[in-house]
Amino acid sequence: MSRGQAKAARRLRRMHEWLERAYGPQHWWPAETPFEVVLGAYLTQNTSWRAVERSLDNLRRAGALTVEGIRRRSLPELQELIRPSGFSTRKAPALKAFVDMLYNEFEGSLEVLAAMPVEALRQRLLLLPGVGRETADAILLYALGHAIPVADEYLRRVVERHQLLGNTPGKDRKSYEALAALTREAFGRDPVPEHRHLFGEFHALVVAVGKAHCAKHPECAGCPLERDRHLNGSAGVGAGQDEKAK
Repeated sequence: MSRGQAKAARRLRRMHEWLERAYGPQHWWPAETPFEVVLGAYLTQNTSWRAVERSLDNLRRAGALTVEGIRRRSLPELQELIRPSGFSTRKAPALKAFVDMLYNEFEGSLEVLAAMPVEALRQRLLLLPGVGRETADAILLYALGHAIPVADEYLRRVVERHQLLGNTPGKDRKSYEALAALTREAFGRDPVPEHRHLFGEFHALVVAVGKAHCAKHPECAGCPLERDRHLNGSAGVGAGQDEKAK
C-alpha cells in the first residue's frame, strides 16, 4: 500500500467515527429475516427505500415474504406485488432466478448457500440476472453473514468529493473494486471478527450522510464530514455547487 493509500484509508476510518457520533448505531439491514434482506437488495435497485417498503408490505400480506412464498407465486403475480418498487418486469424474473438457484443448487437453504467459499459464492451471485456487485455484496454482507464491504453511489461521491483516491472513481467494475478495497484498508487495523459489523454500519452511515448531504447536488453545510475537507485542504464540492457532469 502506498503512503497516499494508507492516508486515505486512515481518513475514511476517521470519517466512520465522525458519522457514528453524528448518527448513532444504524442496525442495518432493516429486515426480519435473511431472505427479506435478499428481497430488499433486489428491490432497492434504482428506487427509494420507501418504495421498497411498499413492495415488502405487499409480499408480507400475500404470505410471499419467504423463499417458498416467492417460489409459489406466478411471475405475473409477483410482478404485481413488487410493482411499487419499479422495474417489476425485470426484478420479478430476477427474484425467481435467485430462488430457482437456491432450490436447484443449495437445497433451498440460505444457510447452505452461505457455507460456500465466499469468493466462489460472490462469482455465483454475479452470474444471476439482475445482480451487480453492489447487490451481490449487500446479500453477502447482510443476508449471508460474510465480511464484505459494500460500495454504493453515496460512497463514490464521498470519496470523489474528499479526493481520497488518486483517480476520480467512476461507475465501472474497476472503480467499484477500488472503493471496496479502500474500505477494507480503512478497517484493516480493527479486529477481524468485528469487520462484518463495521462494514455493515459503515455502509449504513454512508447512506445516512449521503441522503442528508451528499446527494447529486451536495449540501456540505453542517455535514459531519465537512471537517475532513478543512483538515486535508481538499477543495471538494462546496455547498450548493453541482458535481461535475458525469
